Amino acid sequence: MTSPFISNREAVAPQDLIDRAKRFGAPRVAIARAGSPLPMEAAEDATRAGIMVPVFVGEADMIRAEAAKLDWDISGYALHDTTGEEEAGKTAAALCGAGEADVLMKGQLHTDVFMKSAVSRDAGLRTGARFVHIFHITHPDGGKPVLISDAAVNVAPDLTTRQSSIVEVKKLLNRLGNDRPKIAILSATESAIPSVPSSMDGQALAEWARENVEDIDVSGPLAFDLIMSPQAVATKKMTDDPVAGNADAIIVPDIVSGNALFKAFVYLTGGCAAGVVTGAKVPILLTSRADPPAARMASAALAAISCGLPK
Repeated sequence: MTSPFISNREAVAPQDLIDRAKRFGAPRVAIARAGSPLPMEAAEDATRAGIMVPVFVGEADMIRAEAAKLDWDISGYALHDTTGEEEAGKTAAALCGAGEADVLMKGQLHTDVFMKSAVSRDAGLRTGARFVHIFHITHPDGGKPVLISDAAVNVAPDLTTRQSSIVEVKKLLNRLGNDRPKIAILSATESAIPSVPSSMDGQALAEWARENVEDIDVSGPLAFDLIMSPQAVATKKMTDDPVAGNADAIIVPDIVSGNALFKAFVYLTGGCAAGVVTGAKVPILLTSRADPPAARMASAALAAISCGLPK
């Protein structure tokens, strides 16, 4: 029996996100091991929407076979014939490092193999910045999105990594048209309590951001109800906090809370989660087999916006 908490709403790729992506030039997306249904379908959808130029990497016969199933003529796109996961990952990452592609996208290969290729010094994608994964989540009925970092890459990010998360989230929100983002630092309380380490970190991160990041409102620590609910904010008499109840983004203390939070938005509300890894030379798309088509399309749009290529 399905839990009553699980939403039956179908995720919807936000049209305003796709429209914003179309303001920029379509990036060349190197798809590591593209020859399977999900990455090929995602590539076709994004290409037809005008927000991607695919660069196929993988077994050429498999890629062409999947394209034929979709009745998609891919003869006009670059195709790099490789064998196996490791070679596909290395080749796709190297193409991005060499400037022959603008986005790196995971196809049919394991995440650890894919990310090992991305972080390898041989790929040329490392910039000295920390890699940060950001989810952009929207409700099926529309309204303001919420961003969550870091739910997929950094397991137990230290303070310096979470400082990078604040900066990267702010940059992405700026690209999305938000000139003064409101960023919340998640904990289980709104008070800094030594017995709750995330609350002490939240206070330190908020203080650091106020001193070092311009054009931002940041508050922490904040419990989830005070991040999302104006009613909770009013009840706890925190209406003078510029972020509480109106956050644009949430910085989480670890991968467990981030992963649980984004999946709660997806599975309990029908949210569409577009994800991108920042901090590398190019945006990185960590697609999952569980991602619905809407999330894949939204992720492609987010990558195009992150690139910001001239039209």
